[in-house]
Amino acid sequence: MVHSDKKQLSAKKKHFIEKDDRALYVMALPTVIFLIIFAYMPMIGLVMAFQDYNVNLGMFGSKFVGFANFKYLFTTTDAWIITRNTVCYNVVFMVVNNCLAMAMAMLLSELTARRYAKVLQTVYMLPYFLSWTVVAIVVTAFLDRDKGLVNQIIKAMGGAGKTNWYQQKALWPFLLVGLNAWKGVGYGTVLYLAVISGISHDFYEAAVLDGATKLQQAWYITLPQLRMVLCISIILAMGSIFRADFGLFYSVTLDSGRIYAVTDVIDTYIYRGLTKLANVGMSTAAGMYQSVVGLIMVLIANKVVTKIDPDSAMF
Repeated sequence: MVHSDKKQLSAKKKHFIEKDDRALYVMALPTVIFLIIFAYMPMIGLVMAFQDYNVNLGMFGSKFVGFANFKYLFTTTDAWIITRNTVCYNVVFMVVNNCLAMAMAMLLSELTARRYAKVLQTVYMLPYFLSWTVVAIVVTAFLDRDKGLVNQIIKAMGGAGKTNWYQQKALWPFLLVGLNAWKGVGYGTVLYLAVISGISHDFYEAAVLDGATKLQQAWYITLPQLRMVLCISIILAMGSIFRADFGLFYSVTLDSGRIYAVTDVIDTYIYRGLTKLANVGMSTAAGMYQSVVGLIMVLIANKVVTKIDPDSAMF
């Protein structure tokens, strides 16, 4: 009798769990359908990476060439240049943006005038909502050879004022890092500030009683609490380490050929391969290379984080 009651209770419990699961599946269904249609179905086009694609023959009628497109990509110097630029820029962006965002969030958290802090948060977030096209216009207003503000100032100070800044390779690595930080740090600041706002003030009060300085409070209390958000940010950044910001590297630089050595990245290379060379096969191969390596980097980064701090891992 007892065994029968337990069996009925177990059946009811199982049915109850399944009922809850069905509700969750229904809620997730629109997102799943969206991903299947717009994310997974287009992946059929990856077959073009292994074809000598011909528009007249179509995707399923073009000649299969195996890994010839990948071989052509990696036997040129372009593969090394675009990979080096993409990875190096993204690593610098990740380090600079996260460090600045955490520093600014900790500084804002120390402000006692909350209204002033809210105003600063809004000001920091404004660049994030600007299009890179708008930023490119502003940069051009400063760096244009004939009417740019920089050359006009140089001319007013007695210089020639005829420098073509879109041909100066030494300038652009620093300018791109600065522009990316200016545009993206505000968003990261808000994320880190939200975490800091949730830290109990009891920790800081106890630290003050023990004679801890502001720097010690930040190092031993604030930074450890930011670890999880930082780890997630790093994992996501590692996944995007082979994907560059097209607007930054194409629009802001005006696609100047003289500075390709320091501004050409995988995304701009794929775009030019499609629009100027009409080489669909090689462009698809470059895009597939970008995606596969990005996925591998996410898995590696998450595995490393799991070994260090399992609670901060994404999966």
